Amino acid sequence: MHEYPPIADHGLVGDLQTAALIAADGTVDWWCTPRFDSPSVFASLLDSDRGGFCRLAADLGDDVTVRQLYLPDTAVLITRFMAPSGVGEVADFMPPVTTSSPVARHRLIRIVRVVRGSMPFELICRPRFDYGRAPHTLTRHDDGSVLFRGPGTDLHLQATDQVALHPDGTDVSARFTLRAGERAAVLLTAESGEPGALSGRPGGTPLSVDMAGAELEACTAFWLDWLRASRYRGRWHEMVTRSAITLKLLTYAPTGAPIAAATMGLPEQIGGERNWDYRYTWVRDASLSVRALTGLGFVTEADAFRRWLRERLDAGGTASGEPLQIMYRVDGEPHLTEEVLDHLEGYRRSAPVRAGNAAADQIQLDIYGEAAYALAEADDIGAVRGWHAFARVIDWLTDHWDRPDEGIWETRGGRQDFTYSRLMTWVAFDRAVTLATRHSRPGDIDRWRAARDAVLRQLIDRGWNEKRKAFVQHYDTDVLDASLLLMPKVGFLTPTDPDWLTTLDAMDGELVSDSLVYRYDPAASPDGLRGSEGTFNLCSFLYVEALARAGRLTQARYAFSKMLTYANHVGLFAEEIGPSGEQLGNFPQAFTHLALIDAALALDEELDRAAGRPG
Repeated sequence: MHEYPPIADHGLVGDLQTAALIAADGTVDWWCTPRFDSPSVFASLLDSDRGGFCRLAADLGDDVTVRQLYLPDTAVLITRFMAPSGVGEVADFMPPVTTSSPVARHRLIRIVRVVRGSMPFELICRPRFDYGRAPHTLTRHDDGSVLFRGPGTDLHLQATDQVALHPDGTDVSARFTLRAGERAAVLLTAESGEPGALSGRPGGTPLSVDMAGAELEACTAFWLDWLRASRYRGRWHEMVTRSAITLKLLTYAPTGAPIAAATMGLPEQIGGERNWDYRYTWVRDASLSVRALTGLGFVTEADAFRRWLRERLDAGGTASGEPLQIMYRVDGEPHLTEEVLDHLEGYRRSAPVRAGNAAADQIQLDIYGEAAYALAEADDIGAVRGWHAFARVIDWLTDHWDRPDEGIWETRGGRQDFTYSRLMTWVAFDRAVTLATRHSRPGDIDRWRAARDAVLRQLIDRGWNEKRKAFVQHYDTDVLDASLLLMPKVGFLTPTDPDWLTTLDAMDGELVSDSLVYRYDPAASPDGLRGSEGTFNLCSFLYVEALARAGRLTQARYAFSKMLTYANHVGLFAEEIGPSGEQLGNFPQAFTHLALIDAALALDEELDRAAGRPG
């Protein structure tokens, strides 16, 4: 086991309420339960000594080649071990939990088989509860299974007869050999609840290979059935499908709330301090995620999120004091107290490791536009009560839109009049007028129109920099900002407007590096944080979409093809790309995958149009 595998050397499995990362060497080094934002059981990704892990791999030292792939069109991860003596595989998956309410029990199943020759395997299970802060006890049962008990969480480990579990203090290990055609299975069951309410035993029948195989078939069938809703028939089926599955894996089924990423604390610069907790629902990211899924035909997910969003608008009670805040927990809880876990050294000693997110109380006015942007696509905008909540927020925004804020990138360097924030308030007013008119809903439409037009005039007067011939990051700078790549997408300008094309040219000359796009230049526009960051994958795919819509198809297709080379071995992306092409930041990141889908859809449409084919 490497001390810290590259961020990209991971696959993702999940059950729609929680998720785990599995490194290419067969190590589960990240799993929080019972929810995405719960404390971890395994977190060696953030501290190789204290974090905890569960490794199931060929016991051949360096004399083995390892490859990892997904079972096509599913969230079943296959890790293959190849050696002169034989070839073996471990299939990892979590049975989907599709109930409309949270559950306390979550299962990670690991099936081992040998397809040629023979192969020795090693299992090491070292859980560390509550981000490695809490001790645990170990109990061995008569059936050979073991129970790790931490505060409020039990972790049951069961194995089939071929795998004899041996306690090692409060941890467990096993060594076993399989021959061609033989299989074994390991089941990790995490069960959470109040002290005294936990069962203390896995319950049910003993684990068997046939039982694990039946679970695998059911999991595979679930994903194949879910994908039948996809309308995508374009040129990049494999990457688009993998991105759609990833967005689904990052969505909390009981509420329909997508999270930004499965992890926390992974650095934007190795050794740097830009290490945030992304296991929450950003109104911005989630709104764009569900729009991307809607573009593929997954309307159920979009409708679920819109219900969650309308509930947030109706509930109020935000940590920021605004009608809507930038992020919430998956259940809608607005308080995300940030703490530093200073007992963890961080990924490759990139400290501090933060849990929670203090940016939750920032003022970011663009979220009202993204919320309206998501709601505007619905055929059914919900009950009258939900509309009244939305209309009240738009009424409030007419009096509060003209303020400085922290902006889309959550900078901690002070508030500014960010151009993107104003752009999205324009979107909020524009879509509110459209929704009220289309659905015959009551509202102060004349006042909303006046506010919309006032924002537009201000953007043209102050957001445009005549010297740069470009729209700029905020009103008091000439710095460019890649968030403005969304200008034509939201309908503020046409994709071929002369002012937009010169803005795109300016970005191409300053923010683009071989198809990779920086968010902005932090040296020219200080963001209150030390260190640098890589190029931002969201922006790179937004750039592809902007090029395609502007008619620059050869450039767009080449940039898209190059971006796909930065995906990891199973088609996943983190937040950023570093100087040597390495993936940086939390992983996998929803923003990146939604933008990949949108870029593919735009390219397909424009290429078909150029070829004279119907879209």
